[in-house]
Amino acid sequence: MSILDRWRVLAILVCAALAVLVARPARADRMALWTIVHGQCVAHALAGEAPSPCERIDLTGGEDRGVALLKDRNGVAQYLAIPTRRVAGVEEPLLLAPDAPNYFAFAWAARTAVEAKLGKALPREQIAIAVNSSFARSQDQLHLHIDCVRPDVVAALADYRDSLDERWRVMTTPLNGRRYWARKLDSADLADAAPFRLLAEGVEGARAQMGLETLAAVGATFAGKPGFVLLADHAELEAGGHAEDLQDHACAIAQSPQ
Repeated sequence: MSILDRWRVLAILVCAALAVLVARPARADRMALWTIVHGQCVAHALAGEAPSPCERIDLTGGEDRGVALLKDRNGVAQYLAIPTRRVAGVEEPLLLAPDAPNYFAFAWAARTAVEAKLGKALPREQIAIAVNSSFARSQDQLHLHIDCVRPDVVAALADYRDSLDERWRVMTTPLNGRRYWARKLDSADLADAAPFRLLAEGVEGARAQMGLETLAAVGATFAGKPGFVLLADHAELEAGGHAEDLQDHACAIAQSPQ
């Protein structure tokens, strides 16, 4: 092979390598939610303006205890409840403090935003709040997913409801192929509950590995009284275990007759 031919081959290889690099998607910004909430929503609210692009924001206790509501770009009605202070995720020790902000209560109250997007009210059993483990999240700022529940999960929990009590137990019925830990929670709106602490204190080994835990609160009714089913799973890289998987971002159940 002549020197000229070698240069031609090298040029072809370089061009191919550059093409691969250009085609490869840019690395996702894992701090995008924090940048939006802190840099825009909070800044606008403190300036006396609407907290755009957030739907709403609660800074009653100050930024360290605040939480914002942001429409997720995925899903027809999915919203995210996001702390206005830096909280990486479920592994943060501050979430287990006795005086920790009640992000779950804010998220449940924000279900009205989901219903507004859908143009209809939903039974509480059809809405869930989900927090993914450190394995499954795309963002390193805590965010609680608020959205519809998968129809098959709604049906499975309705059949399983009478088997639940105030103790965490592994379900005998799988949800989306996983056997979740589950317990009932008597609460109308989660204002009097601390799901993160209930998980850490009630599921064996959870406190020591909170970053690997995933958690969901699904609306429920027990003996005519409002409550929730709390669901937890120990995430695995290959086998899943992500509470968001129990939600349906297309909200198919909202299209079903009530």
